[in-house]
Amino acid sequence: MNSFYFTSNRQRLAEAVKPGSLTAIFSGEEIRKTNDEYYPFFADRNFVYLTGLTCKEAVLLIMKEQDGSVQERLYLLPPDAYAERWTGRRVKPQEATEISGVEEIRHTGAFLGDLHQLATSGRYEHLYLDLYRCSSEDIDRPAHKLNALAQKEYPFLQIGNANLPLRELRTIKQPCEIEALRQAEKITGEGIVAMMKISRPGLYEYQYKAAFDNVIGQHGPYVHGFPPIISAGSNNFCIHYYSYTGQSHDGDMILNDVGAQYENMITDVSRGWPCNGKFTERQRLLYECALKTSNYMFSIIRSGMRMMDVDATIRRYNAERLVEAGAMTSVDQIGTYMWHGGAHHIGYDVHDVVQTPEILAPGMVFCIDVGIYHEEWGIGFRLEDNCLVTETGCENLSAGIPRTVEEIEAVMAESK
Repeated sequence: MNSFYFTSNRQRLAEAVKPGSLTAIFSGEEIRKTNDEYYPFFADRNFVYLTGLTCKEAVLLIMKEQDGSVQERLYLLPPDAYAERWTGRRVKPQEATEISGVEEIRHTGAFLGDLHQLATSGRYEHLYLDLYRCSSEDIDRPAHKLNALAQKEYPFLQIGNANLPLRELRTIKQPCEIEALRQAEKITGEGIVAMMKISRPGLYEYQYKAAFDNVIGQHGPYVHGFPPIISAGSNNFCIHYYSYTGQSHDGDMILNDVGAQYENMITDVSRGWPCNGKFTERQRLLYECALKTSNYMFSIIRSGMRMMDVDATIRRYNAERLVEAGAMTSVDQIGTYMWHGGAHHIGYDVHDVVQTPEILAPGMVFCIDVGIYHEEWGIGFRLEDNCLVTETGCENLSAGIPRTVEEIEAVMAESK
């Protein structure tokens, strides 16, 4: 991603907000973990989308005048030799400009004073903030704190939610974003194949994870798109499993739901395989149902299809295959064996914060996720691939990662 990409993203956001508005987007703050230790900092995805910067305690301010003209400023932590000795080098103004394309750089200490001056100038009627919350229990982020301050100090400013236009912008992936996803798919695939090749009865989940981490770690220090889900046997029946303490036993399926990121674009791929390298009759039967469902979806998805029909079709088609295979007696039982949705968008987040579309359009990228959890048979797995909607249909971006029974068994046989 170059500065033109980030400049373009900001221009499109500026076009979406009203004249006479201030828009402030924060990079976020560290969260304390324990005593004097903090959780690793992870910059707000919308801030990264607009600037390319991943530094903490930064602010992007966009000023749109009544005549439609736009100015931009970045507020960064100032140089501090003592602090940088302990916690690392801070991005310098020239570097920030080269990455983001924002010319005017100021120190964070000036932000509230500048905001006050602008808010009381009489030129602005609106203040846009990214006020997104995933849950009402979420802690206040800098935008929520500024919202409270603005309502008290500047009640004449109408508060707008910048998250809404940003969702719109992130829904359609740009060519450079799709190329980044392709690179992330390759890295993800390398990690999955590495786990397949070491797989054997007796291996612990944390050893599978170590193999994945080792491979993708060769591509950079911040390559995980999200915490890997890697489980064996009965642990596969926990959808979001992060303990990594279980041990695989002969006959167990290994479930993994993993993804690498490249240029901040995140993949989300799931593969399942028998730890001993050979599918049993029942494992193959269920896996083939999932594979047929996935292949069918990639054959019918195209621009103009309703998004809600994607998930519904996955459930219906998979239910029919499971009935045909004798794994269940009625399609009405599908809720017993499919526990989660079959499609979500990916991008800057693994569950990308987009404006969920009514109708599919070229440039949208989402998962085709077919999960089957047959507790009576002790078999649980999911087959998840990444679907790019194109002008003529769709493309499976993760098709190169072994996904058929034959491909998986062949890869696993290489290490035997």
